[in-house]
Amino acid sequence: MKRLCLVSVSDKTGIVPFVQGLKGLGFDVLSTGGTAELLRSSGVEVTDVAAWTGSAEILGGRVKTLHPKVFAGILANLEDPQHRAELAQVGGEAFELVVVNLYPFQQVAQDPAATLAQVIENIDIGGPSLVRAAAKNHARVAVVVDPADYAAILAYLKSEGAIPLSVRRALAVKAFRHTAAYDAAIAGELPRFLDLPVPKLFPALAPWLRAEEEALRYGENPHQWAVFARSPQRSGFAAFHQLQGKELSYNNIMDADAAWNAVWDLPAPGVVIVKHANPCGAGVGQNPAEAYRLAFSCDPVSAFGGVIAFSTPVDGTAAQAVAEQFAEVVLAPEFAPEALHVFAKKKNLRVLQTPRPRGGFPRLRAVDGGLLVQQADEGFPESFRVVSRRQPSQEESQALKLAWRVVKHVLSNAIVVANHRQTIGIGGGQPSRVDACRLAVARAQAFGHKLVGAVAASDAFFPFPDGVQVLAEAGISCIVQPGGSVRDEEVIQAADELGVAMVFTGRRHFRH
Repeated sequence: MKRLCLVSVSDKTGIVPFVQGLKGLGFDVLSTGGTAELLRSSGVEVTDVAAWTGSAEILGGRVKTLHPKVFAGILANLEDPQHRAELAQVGGEAFELVVVNLYPFQQVAQDPAATLAQVIENIDIGGPSLVRAAAKNHARVAVVVDPADYAAILAYLKSEGAIPLSVRRALAVKAFRHTAAYDAAIAGELPRFLDLPVPKLFPALAPWLRAEEEALRYGENPHQWAVFARSPQRSGFAAFHQLQGKELSYNNIMDADAAWNAVWDLPAPGVVIVKHANPCGAGVGQNPAEAYRLAFSCDPVSAFGGVIAFSTPVDGTAAQAVAEQFAEVVLAPEFAPEALHVFAKKKNLRVLQTPRPRGGFPRLRAVDGGLLVQQADEGFPESFRVVSRRQPSQEESQALKLAWRVVKHVLSNAIVVANHRQTIGIGGGQPSRVDACRLAVARAQAFGHKLVGAVAASDAFFPFPDGVQVLAEAGISCIVQPGGSVRDEEVIQAADELGVAMVFTGRRHFRH
C-alpha cells in the first residue's frame, strides 16, 4: 500500500531534511506552492497537489487543497466499506501523514506597515481545514504542525514503522490548539483593520492556547491542583532554566515572577527578596553580594525562606552570602561556576537561570464566573513634580526613586521607606493607608534602621494628612506619592508644616 504524505507549510524550518527522511522511508509526498518549490530546489521529488487532483489552483492560490480527493484521503475510515468505496470513487488514496502549519497572520498583522489587504490574504483557509480534518481522523492519520516534532516523527517511523496511536492523539490535540490560537489571533487583530472596537480578551488568550502545561505538585495549598503553562515563545521569566533544586511549586513560581519583575526596575546591581508575593527587601550595591546584604538587612526575619532575585550575574561571594541563610529560590541572568559550586551544597535550593522579563503580556485573573484582563503596570514617569515648599536633596531624590520603584511591587495599600541604597521598612496589604505607614515604620524600627532622613513612597494618594504625620514623626524627610486626592492641599500643607519635602508622580501603582 502506498504511503502518502501531504506537506504544505508556511514555517519552512527543517522541512527539507524532514521530507528527505520521509522519502527515504518510502513516502510519496504531495505539496503545494512555495513548499513544493523549496523542496524541488533542494533536490527532493514531490508531486503537486494540483497535478494529483487534476484541479489547478484557482483564485490566485486561495483554493489549492480544498478538493474532495484530498479530504476524502484524510478523513476516510478505512475500516468502513462505504468509506473505502467512496474514496475509490473519487480516485483518492489514504494519507498517512499531514504536515501543515498556517499563514503567518499574526506576524503580518503586528507589522505597523501592514494593510487590510495583506492581513486578509494571510487568513489561511485550506491550512486549518487540513489540520482539523487530520486531527479529527487521528485514529489513522498523524498531523504535524510544529517543526520541533519532525525529529521525533522520523524516529518513530524508523524504529516502529508507524507513528503510535498515543503519539497521534497527542499530535491531534496539539493541532487543535494550533488552530484555536490561530483563530483567536484573527479575532483579536482583525477588528482594528476593519475600524471596529478592538477586543482585549482574544489577544490576551491567544498565546496561551498553544502553551504546554507542566503539572505542579499542588496549588497555593496541597488540596488544590495546579499547572504551569509556558508561553510558546519561551521568553521572559517563563523561559527560566532550573539548574538545581526541588520541584517548583505554585507559590514558588508566583513569588519568583514577582521578584524577577521587581528587580529589573532597580538600578544594577540590584537584589529583591520576595516572601508571600510581597517584597521584604530591596538593595542596590556596588556588586551583587553588597546588594544582597542590603536587601536582606531590610527585614531578615521575613527574608527567611524567601525568593531572591539578582539583576546581575551571581558570583561566588554573593552565593556564599545567600548560602548563609535559608532561601527557597534564587534567580539571576547567570551564575558563575563558583556560585553553582556553593549552591550545590544546598540540594533543595531551587536555582533558576532566567532571561530578562519580556513585558507586554496582559494580566489575567479569574473571578467567580468571569475573567479580568488588564494591561501590565509597566514603566515610570521620567520626572516628578515637587509640590512642597522644601525641595528634596540630591540624596533624597535618589532614595525616592528607589522607593517609588519598589512600592509598585508591594500589595496595596503600600508604603515603602528607603534610603538611597536599600529599603528599610515595607508596609503592604493593609486596608488603611495610615496603618501601612505605621507598619513600615515599625518594621524599620524593629531592625534598627535609621529613619531620620529616610524617604517614603506611597502607591496611591494620601486621603488624609494622618499618614504623613506618622511618617514625619518617625523622622522621614521626603515623601513621594501620586497625588490626586480631594484633600491634596491639606496633605501638602501638613508636609510643609512638618518640614517634609513632597513629590507627586501623577501615576498610581495599586497592586491587588
